[in-house]
Amino acid sequence: MYEHLKSMGIKHYEQIERYLLRSEADFDILKVYYHKQKGDLFAKSEKFKFPRQKKTLMVDSGTHKFRNVTEISPALRQVVAELDKITQQETRSKDAKKEILHELKHLEKVVSNKIAELEARIENL
Repeated sequence: MYEHLKSMGIKHYEQIERYLLRSEADFDILKVYYHKQKGDLFAKSEKFKFPRQKKTLMVDSGTHKFRNVTEISPALRQVVAELDKITQQETRSKDAKKEILHELKHLEKVVSNKIAELEARIENL
């Protein structure tokens, strides 16, 4: 399913927690963090280096001045897209859990208020 991650040697997609992408000189550094396993002091991570793609752009067409620029490589873009899918799925499930807990707390308040109201009515009889 995640062919680009698989080609990098990443096999346990379900254990990916987050990733960090930064640039250093002519390289992009991708660091993939995994969920902390029981008994581990630190969460595991892997670091990958990708060379930046070099391009020459024309700055001024009148004087024919060119400038060398670098940008993220197409391979890294595809890897980041796959990582986004994985990390967004996890975020959505965490958001769903928070929403359900919020609804449960609200229901608990409503029920306790209704019980208090009924007990007060019983006392008045």
